[in-house]
Amino acid sequence: MVFWLWVGLGVLLLPPVAIGLFLAALYLLLRWRYLEFVTRIFQEKPLFIVPRGAPTDDAEPVTITAADGLALRGSYYKTNAPARKGVILFGLEYGSDRWAARQYTEKLVAAGFDIFAFEPRNMGESDKDPAYEPLQWVTDKDVSDMKSALQYLKNRPDADERGVGLFGISKGGSAGYVVASTDPTVRCVATDGAYATYTTVVPYMQRWVKIYSDRKLLQRIVPTWFYGLVGITGLNRVARERGVNYPSVEKAIARLKRPLLMIHGEGDVYIKPEMAKALFDRAAEPKEFWLVPKAKHNQAIAVAEAEYHARVVAFFEKHLTVPANPQTAST
Repeated sequence: MVFWLWVGLGVLLLPPVAIGLFLAALYLLLRWRYLEFVTRIFQEKPLFIVPRGAPTDDAEPVTITAADGLALRGSYYKTNAPARKGVILFGLEYGSDRWAARQYTEKLVAAGFDIFAFEPRNMGESDKDPAYEPLQWVTDKDVSDMKSALQYLKNRPDADERGVGLFGISKGGSAGYVVASTDPTVRCVATDGAYATYTTVVPYMQRWVKIYSDRKLLQRIVPTWFYGLVGITGLNRVARERGVNYPSVEKAIARLKRPLLMIHGEGDVYIKPEMAKALFDRAAEPKEFWLVPKAKHNQAIAVAEAEYHARVVAFFEKHLTVPANPQTAST
């Protein structure tokens, strides 16, 4: 009787054990073959076209103090409209400077919004952190600096008690998702070319497997989450080597629950439209996804300038000029 009991247990346990061993072997195989690709993508500098602007004298120069004491430079643009409609925090793309914000925000200022553009550490004229080399991926240091910028807006004598909007380009938009997801002061978010880690790395890993492996069966049976497991392993390795943490932008946008306008270029070859759409799908309503035909990464404004400004201004007029919703503010 005991013998047959053990036989029965063996029959029941054999499939799960076999599947577990298979998945473990598959994980080790993928890690051995592709982990170096993952770590490389997180450490290579991109070939983005990074705009920089010329200094102007129509902005209030600002210096804020980061959480660790570094001085961060910024420019506060006040509207000349008869009545201010709201305040917007602007998040820069990787490698840019605060003066580049002008091309994105000049119509917002004319429409009645104040704009605050700041330079995170190691960008523009802000202090340099010798232990940190910023790249295109959002780190805990980028998030901390944006939180300091948001705190500055809260502490200004002319702070808008209703809260602020957030407008971010590329990496600045991604960092904005993380900050806005935990601070109800941010009432709405607009981004252009924003991206995350998981939804970017996993499609690239699947592409590498198709290129470097002729095992068609392997390509068909490996689930998406399994590629993500290997990607996260690589991300954690890079984080340890660089002394940073990479927050989950995917989790942040799922927590956002604020009005969202996501702009993306149809011709973006770095962050492909399907990657942006996968991130957008995680966000709650109300949300809008505008895919700009023929636009490359961060080039939507160059391709459709008039419509770009019109959509952005309309978004903030709709969601930032009305009184704050108590339920949203407590989220």
